[in-house]
Amino acid sequence: MYDARMTEMLPDTDTPGLGRLAHASADHPPVRRAKTGVILSNLGTPDATDYWSMRRYLNEFLSDRRVIDYSPWLWQPLLQLIILTKRPFSSGEAYRGIWNNEDNESPLLTITRNQATKLRAAMEEKYGDDVVVDFCMRYGNPSTKSVIGNLKSQGCERIVFFPLYPQYSAPTTATANDQAFRVLMKMNWQPSIRTVPAYYSEPLYIEALAKSVETAYAGLETRPDILVTSYHGVPQRYLMEGDPYHCQCQKTTRLLKERLGWEDTEIKTTFQSKFGPEEWLQPYTVEEVARLAEAGKKNIAIMAPAFSSDCVETLEEINEEIKESFEEAGGETFTYIPCLNDDDAHIDMMLSVVEREASGWLGPR
Repeated sequence: MYDARMTEMLPDTDTPGLGRLAHASADHPPVRRAKTGVILSNLGTPDATDYWSMRRYLNEFLSDRRVIDYSPWLWQPLLQLIILTKRPFSSGEAYRGIWNNEDNESPLLTITRNQATKLRAAMEEKYGDDVVVDFCMRYGNPSTKSVIGNLKSQGCERIVFFPLYPQYSAPTTATANDQAFRVLMKMNWQPSIRTVPAYYSEPLYIEALAKSVETAYAGLETRPDILVTSYHGVPQRYLMEGDPYHCQCQKTTRLLKERLGWEDTEIKTTFQSKFGPEEWLQPYTVEEVARLAEAGKKNIAIMAPAFSSDCVETLEEINEEIKESFEEAGGETFTYIPCLNDDDAHIDMMLSVVEREASGWLGPR
């Protein structure tokens, strides 16, 4: 470890990775060599697609007051007696349509693991075993609690906690951070922790998005009439209450447009995944793609810049429900541009952000 304190650590000849403090008494128990941990935190995933697995996952997700902020006295009876009686069936069907059957897990879990694996390799190449990289899910497994505990047991006295949400919103970034803080509240010896801020305007993030568009367009026979950037929606009142998500989504689209050198007419911001009766951020993707088709935009491309990994909202909602809406309105060519996933440009961006946020914790490069 690139830390002056390590000069006071004497190795334990019997157990690699353990040692004792030079100033400690002979009977002091051995301690782990201090390391820095990095945790990639994603939304979550059910363990399986059966009714009870889906119900457990949806119950944890929809009981989060950051996600659904209605009074529990009103919301919980509705959730437990009605929504969780029916929705696990429809959600399970949606997940079965995209499930990674080879590994028996959701694509989100597969991709997030791959991201952590690639970032771990990049960090090890530069910093050796002084840095430990892992990943967790806000809902489902591996849990935030288990991963923080695992890193602490490996000697991570400092942790960079990286919510994989480019644009900040209370139901995503904030609830991921909340969960990490809850874990620390119950630890006697807490590691120091830094949370990574939203990276919606990060140059390497915008560059990675632009390259994904350019690569996709290069492989098409017909250039799309317009690119739809579809972001996950939130209630409109969140914007009125000060949540910056809407503004950050708009800025991501603008920076992407400028990087591509396009006109305003070549790109459009929309919002998907509306839930419940109240008004959400608009325009709604499912309605806008139909309007575009009716207006003569017969060939469109669509991407989801708010998602760091492909998941049920992209692989099922965009590629099925939203695509169907476009085609039923007369659309002809519908091109989905995948999320950045574990693309090398995405991992390079993560590495750059982690190194910046871990400034002073990592050794000389």
